[in-house]
Amino acid sequence: MLENLTDRLQGVIKTLRGQARLTEDNISDAMREVRMALLEADVALPVVKDFIAQVKLRAQGQEVLQSLTPGQAVIQVVHDELTTLMGKANVGLNLAAVAPAIILMAGLQGSGKTTTSAKLAKLLKEQKKKVLLASADVYRPAAIEQLKTLAKQLEVDCFDSNASQKPIDIATAALDFAKRGYYDVIIFDTAGRLGIDEAMMAEIKALHTYLNPIETLFVVDAMQGQDAVNTAKAFGDTLPLTGIVLTKLDGDSRGGAALSVRHITGKPIKFIGVSEKVDGLEPFHPERMASRVLGMGDVLSLIEQAHKNVDMAEAQKLADKVKSGKNFDLNDFKMQMSQMRKMGGMGALMDKMPSQMAGMAAKMNPDDADKAIRRIEGIINSMTALERSKPELIKATRKKRIADGSGVQVQEVNRLLKQFEETQKMMKMFAKGGMAKMMRGMGNMMGGKMPGMR
Repeated sequence: MLENLTDRLQGVIKTLRGQARLTEDNISDAMREVRMALLEADVALPVVKDFIAQVKLRAQGQEVLQSLTPGQAVIQVVHDELTTLMGKANVGLNLAAVAPAIILMAGLQGSGKTTTSAKLAKLLKEQKKKVLLASADVYRPAAIEQLKTLAKQLEVDCFDSNASQKPIDIATAALDFAKRGYYDVIIFDTAGRLGIDEAMMAEIKALHTYLNPIETLFVVDAMQGQDAVNTAKAFGDTLPLTGIVLTKLDGDSRGGAALSVRHITGKPIKFIGVSEKVDGLEPFHPERMASRVLGMGDVLSLIEQAHKNVDMAEAQKLADKVKSGKNFDLNDFKMQMSQMRKMGGMGALMDKMPSQMAGMAAKMNPDDADKAIRRIEGIINSMTALERSKPELIKATRKKRIADGSGVQVQEVNRLLKQFEETQKMMKMFAKGGMAKMMRGMGNMMGGKMPGMR
């Protein structure tokens, strides 16, 4: 996400840190680079102009120029202004309405609206809300079936609508069903089109008037670049939007929509879609996004992700075992790999790491790494309980049996055992308090190869 922009801004940051003092000239040079980086990332021109003007004004102020570390002071200014540009703070959902609170989802076809509706239902279910999904996309019957399938997968109720009904009739029946079923929230997925047209806008406006939703969320594909901002503005002129959901921020987009859409529409970005998985929807935190854009990572989101997906009891058990200096075996190694996968895999972790740490894993393709993690689990699953607890028993004959059982070559079993030995050494260093040595060891490991990687 926003990799090119991050790389460019990292170069500007290095230049600024190297300055003994700041002048109008070197500030102008730095801002020229920032401007080019933002434009290349497809940030809207009016947004770039306002942003650069504000940063330049603050960077030339006495507070920065008299700082002992003026370069770092400018970086803080850039961080603060990026945060302000994207909305300063997270704006959550407003569900303060007589039940059921109605959330209307709007957007073009292909923006990820239906999937986002299901992801949002999952988030609300985790908050102990009784949620009902409903679809009025009568022009694309597959969308109705898709929502029903996702609802079943998430164990969330979905109103039984069909393509022969009129959207207003579906809304009437779904709302009555939700009231009789004492639902806390109803998420209403509407029809999308390939482009904005009068019929579409009239229909969704009529639905909005009838339903009077507490939240009207516009779902927009971040990969559309400038079009994403223009489309959001068009919908905002028709509907009283309460927030925006940016999807596909995990794609190969330049990502400028993330920096433009709030400034242009005046509406807060409430959620971002970070993966295709049903748990790939996150609350949007402008300050954290600014840190990620500047290569500082997003440690808070990483911690939240860990608490949400990791078995904390198992993690604590492993930590206690390592501290006590007891043997770290292949069961523990497999558990580590499994926890990493639950957190979204290597790609999700790298995305939230500071650029210096992510750089250690730069040679490792995240997709290859995730396949390798699954390969490791498969190899360990082919071992006996005794072999997992005492890996030193695994010699030639056992290696052949394990390789056959997991469908890999013996060389991959050897690679796994070698990597396990390296990890075991690191854990022993940690038990002895050698944190610095352990971090160096991690750097060496991440620069190497995992089983299953070519």
